[in-house]
Amino acid sequence: MACFAVTLCVIILSGFINQLSAANKDTCDLYSAVGQSLMLPFVYETLGNTHVLKWTHNNTLIFYRHQGKVSVGKAEDVSASGSLLLKNLQFSSAGAYQANVLHPNNTLAKTWNGQVCVMDKVPKPQITYVCDFKSGAVKLDCKVAKPQDLAFSWTLDEKTLTSETSQTLSISLAQLKGERSFACSATNKAGKERSDTVRPICKSPSPSPPPLLCFTSKTVVAVAAGGISLILFLLICTIVICCCHRRSKRQERLREKGELRMISLNKREPDSTGPVYETMKSEDSPPPSPKPSTRACYLNVSEPEDEMGNRPPQLTLASAEGQQPSPVPKPRTKNPQTPNI
Repeated sequence: MACFAVTLCVIILSGFINQLSAANKDTCDLYSAVGQSLMLPFVYETLGNTHVLKWTHNNTLIFYRHQGKVSVGKAEDVSASGSLLLKNLQFSSAGAYQANVLHPNNTLAKTWNGQVCVMDKVPKPQITYVCDFKSGAVKLDCKVAKPQDLAFSWTLDEKTLTSETSQTLSISLAQLKGERSFACSATNKAGKERSDTVRPICKSPSPSPPPLLCFTSKTVVAVAAGGISLILFLLICTIVICCCHRRSKRQERLREKGELRMISLNKREPDSTGPVYETMKSEDSPPPSPKPSTRACYLNVSEPEDEMGNRPPQLTLASAEGQQPSPVPKPRTKNPQTPNI
């Protein structure tokens, strides 16, 4: 019993010392990516069911087997030689791991310890390229989401280009004769990812046809812009002239309608120059001969014939009128007065 206690103290002390030494290290012993599995490389060839196997993570017991019975952890996670398989690693899985094998008499048979670091998984890169005919080369770029802390390598026709370790690659166009395949790989301490194979195709652009006129493009654009401006100006002037002509036509029609309306109104009004005209005519014309009254004519006609014989012959109104000059007709007045009988 005392030997077992001493052995246990030695194991604990050695584990503590190993953790201190591992903490002082700047690098890790094993690297793995998040979500991946890692086999801790512990090998004890003569490991049997009579031995005691114990695994710890940061001084926490994660596996214990005694006389073939597993009390902590899973039996399928440990190989026949005592290696421990870590599944679905996370950042919390990083740390110090230790394995101890004890003989049946509780003496230490073998021990192992190591520092595990967990990193992000390397994303798959993608190749893009640009054909530069001026420099006569094709430029390839190995694009990746997070290029920090990554190492790059290139392959040409499945042959590694040992001198190319940057993220970009430049190849002359002369080397692209035929089908040449390129691929790049991104690597960190936890893993490696390779891109798909790319076969760049660079076709030289066809020569542009000679210009029809010896003018630069800027001159042609300026002339075209001036022509368009002139057309717009002429169109605007035409529209303005048409509008003015239409307006003058409309005003002339309104003026003609106003004159016709004034003429019709003048025809309806009474003639104010009648009395003056009558007065002037009466002054210039000779005075008319006296006209017998209607009563005298009536007396002359109604006398009997016998009396006419005794009286001296008298001129009738008709004969009198025939002898005297005819009076000048007077203009018609507005309200003629009927003669008194």
